[in-house]
Amino acid sequence: MGILQTAVDIAFVLVMLGVVFAFIRLIKGPSLPDRIVALDMMTVQIVAFCGLFAIASGETAFLDVAIVLALVGFLATVALARFVERRVARVGEDTPGPDISDDKDTSP
Repeated sequence: MGILQTAVDIAFVLVMLGVVFAFIRLIKGPSLPDRIVALDMMTVQIVAFCGLFAIASGETAFLDVAIVLALVGFLATVALARFVERRVARVGEDTPGPDISDDKDTSP
């Protein structure tokens, strides 16, 4: 067992530990943006797992999987960010504000 194999094994453990913590944040996240960040973090860690597995097995096909997964994860993050932005804008419109149609001129 060489130093590369030891480093890959340690990295596997750390990446999987990160996935577990991100999953906990995904479940318990107090807000929707926290959950989106946790999901993005899990995607990045799974991409890292694919890269580590490609190193450990010597199969370069897993690098292609990692690239595609990274692209899909990026697009999903952008889509979810737009969803949150529209949701905040919609909630902001629903809150009652000052009625500007009844403006009365209070100048002397």
